[in-house]
Amino acid sequence: MTNWAVFRRLLRMVTPFWKMVLAAVLLGTATVLSSVGLLGTGAWIIAKAALHPPIGDLNVAIVGVRFFGIARGAFRYGERLVSHDTTFRVLTRLRVWFYAALEPLAPARLQRYRSGDLLARIIADIRTLENFFVRVLAPPWVATLTAVLLTGFLAAFAPRLGLAWLVFFLLAAVAVPVWARLRARRAGQALVSRRAALNAALVDHVQGLADALAYNYAEAQRRLALRLGEEILTAQAQMASLEGAEQALQILFSGLGMLGVLLLGVPLVRAGALGGVTWVALVLVALSGYEAAFGLPTAAAFLESNLAAARRLFELVDAEPAVKPPAQPAALPADNDLRVEALTFRYAPDEPPALRQVSLDLPEGKRVAVVGPSGAGKSTLIALLLRFWEYNEGRITLGGRDLRALLPDEARSRFAVVRQKPFIFSGTLRENLLLAAPEADEARLDAVMEAVRLADWLRTLPQGYDTDLGGQGLQLSGGQRQRLALARALLRDAPILLLDEPTANLDAITERALVDTLLETTRGRSVLWVTHSLVGLEAMDEIVVLYKGEVAERGIHADLLARGGLYSHLWALQSENLVALNM
Repeated sequence: MTNWAVFRRLLRMVTPFWKMVLAAVLLGTATVLSSVGLLGTGAWIIAKAALHPPIGDLNVAIVGVRFFGIARGAFRYGERLVSHDTTFRVLTRLRVWFYAALEPLAPARLQRYRSGDLLARIIADIRTLENFFVRVLAPPWVATLTAVLLTGFLAAFAPRLGLAWLVFFLLAAVAVPVWARLRARRAGQALVSRRAALNAALVDHVQGLADALAYNYAEAQRRLALRLGEEILTAQAQMASLEGAEQALQILFSGLGMLGVLLLGVPLVRAGALGGVTWVALVLVALSGYEAAFGLPTAAAFLESNLAAARRLFELVDAEPAVKPPAQPAALPADNDLRVEALTFRYAPDEPPALRQVSLDLPEGKRVAVVGPSGAGKSTLIALLLRFWEYNEGRITLGGRDLRALLPDEARSRFAVVRQKPFIFSGTLRENLLLAAPEADEARLDAVMEAVRLADWLRTLPQGYDTDLGGQGLQLSGGQRQRLALARALLRDAPILLLDEPTANLDAITERALVDTLLETTRGRSVLWVTHSLVGLEAMDEIVVLYKGEVAERGIHADLLARGGLYSHLWALQSENLVALNM
């Protein structure tokens, strides 16, 4: 995406606030003109007073000094108030827009991004854009209005004065910023990219700190963070050095512009075409008018980092969602019979199928287990049912209606999920439970905690439901996390329960206890149980065995064992492992 295309998209985000933008520009121009009036009027009073005129001749100018002095502060306050209010409104709109665009991409399109990089885009890149209006967009408009008005004012006394002032103003307002932007391009882009890399590295370091310490890798991660921090400091130092050079050049050009007005005014004063007192005032007016140009090199320098940050945001939100809502969505059906017919799915066109011609039926109240070795396609099936990925071959129907004809959010409302690695949010136990049912009262929470056999644990918590579970619930054991996830699924009270490896990474005793809980709490509900463990599957109404994405066998536990096929082989291996663990 070109810089101009990125810039136009940023402008479109500011367009709804054009009235506030216009007010800020006018107030900024009024601030500069008040400074010009203050310095010019003050110079006129000093020069005029040297001639010892009657005090009455100075009264108007004295009032003018007071007016411009007060007006400058008032206009500056108003300009800051309006410009920052506009900035915060734009940032609010930008954050909401970005999250709204990001949500449809999850989880399929976000898997290739590191969590730290996503965090940098959401926080650091959007925060970088707070400079877009205050330091990038408004200053050129203020400078343009000031240049037009002051050039016309000086030219009214003598065209050569206006032309001389304008030449040096353009050097300070255009040439220096262009030079600054060319010099700042690499540093600005490096600052954004290195900051994002540092955020990603720090998040990875914190999340993987236990493993890093176990493998003595913490020191290497610390060195990486230090190196990235030094690169950020280098880029910031380059930006600061460049800013100093810009200010020096602008002071030089403003001095030369004042000198030009001074020298060109000498012949006019000698010829009587310009009064001496007026000439002195115009020289100071010319000098103070360059204030409008002083913010432009900074704007040019910030423009590059703003464009780099915006490009990273647009790159993410422009990605095509894996699943698009139908143009004319169908209404949710009344019943919840789930059917998968000849389903074939590939994660990429050039990859082999993760699922091939898979079919199964899950009428209301039936419990079906999908088993198989790792990589058989079990979790892929769950992802397709939840509309995280789009399928093109085969058919999935809910209540007789194709899942693709329903809005994804509405289709998901019929499912409750217990994942292999459930995410526990940083917060209280109550907040984590109410995520599934915000309206649930404490009696309902008690009933669910009793059902998943967490009531005794709940009574040991110092603050009950208001106990903070810590960052990502790391204080909980594996069994507690899985039971808490099951409690959320039961609170959701959806007609179909999807269990995605709910007993993974649990010891045999905890697994057996959790399986018993699952079987007890899901009695009479539609359940699709995806697992590589065969514990408790004798209670399933049907077992579908997947191998390399295809249905290898289907039936009930006893029949599959009697056939001596893949299921029987998996059962034998699992039994051997259990015997070995008990020895």
